[in-house]
Amino acid sequence: MYRFLLLLGLLALVACNDSTPNDPVENDDSSPATPTWAERASADGSAPTARHEAAFVAVNDRAYLLGGRGIKPVNIYDLKENTWTSGDTSPVEIHHFQPVVYNEEIYLLGAMTGGYPGETPLPEIYIYSPASNSWRTGATIPEGRRRGGAGAVLVDGKIYLVCGIQDGHRSGHVPWLDVYDPTTDTWEVLADAPRPRDHFQAVAHDGKIYALAGRTTKAATNPFANTIGEVDVYDLATNTWTTLTDTLPTHRAGNAAIAVNDEILVIGGESTAHEVAHSNVEALDPASGTWTMLDSLSRGRHGTGVIYYGDQLIMSSGCGNRGGSPELADVIVRDWE
Repeated sequence: MYRFLLLLGLLALVACNDSTPNDPVENDDSSPATPTWAERASADGSAPTARHEAAFVAVNDRAYLLGGRGIKPVNIYDLKENTWTSGDTSPVEIHHFQPVVYNEEIYLLGAMTGGYPGETPLPEIYIYSPASNSWRTGATIPEGRRRGGAGAVLVDGKIYLVCGIQDGHRSGHVPWLDVYDPTTDTWEVLADAPRPRDHFQAVAHDGKIYALAGRTTKAATNPFANTIGEVDVYDLATNTWTTLTDTLPTHRAGNAAIAVNDEILVIGGESTAHEVAHSNVEALDPASGTWTMLDSLSRGRHGTGVIYYGDQLIMSSGCGNRGGSPELADVIVRDWE
């Protein structure tokens, strides 16, 4: 009897040694399970207007939520006081754009207006002045070069408009690159990118413009498909494009992007992979062309932006699932030094 009990004990010990309680749990977003992003409640209970396909951008010590589906007021986030107030309402519905800050004003171009899926590109630049809390219409975009869902960046006082789509969510994907000089009020056509893309954000870094993520949207088949992994890089000095060897690890569109401390971050997005918006955060080292996966957002989202302020990354609003619902009205932050 003693030998029998001893044998059972040995078998149990072997079974315990063969188990793997510390094996990693499969993570749909392929990033660490414990995020370092956290939600931030405002100091006075104020909150922004829920929105997506909008802009979140900083000017000095305030951040601004602008645009999105429907006509909405500007929401103003005091980054020092951690409070929200409302500003002037946009003169038109404006969505699917990347904002550019020029002379402490916010320029909105490469944008859409109207309802899904046949949205039209806005023909003018719209400008919001934080100083006066007012909107005005800026330059006209050349008729043959209008599109929405485009990337936009500021380099040396000029605004570069990258790729986009001409017919809402249906067709007309373009690889175009145009530059607008606000000082002379002139446009110039530059070299086409290697491929078209829309629903993405471009990033300027060290004399180059990076087109990352996005897709070629086709509502007739699947609007969330046709995501793009290739990273195309424009050299401002030579007016030429190259494509990096390493592709974006997690293909998606509707993402935010930002350059911080010699890294380019691609954050959030949407795709056919799952209904919930992506929480992926992936960092590109421009010097080596290699990628690193970072901790996930505390809640996935697409259709908004990200800012860097006070050694923190900050995001607000967006959509929690692919498509248009639920719209979010939160703030999430991550320390970044």
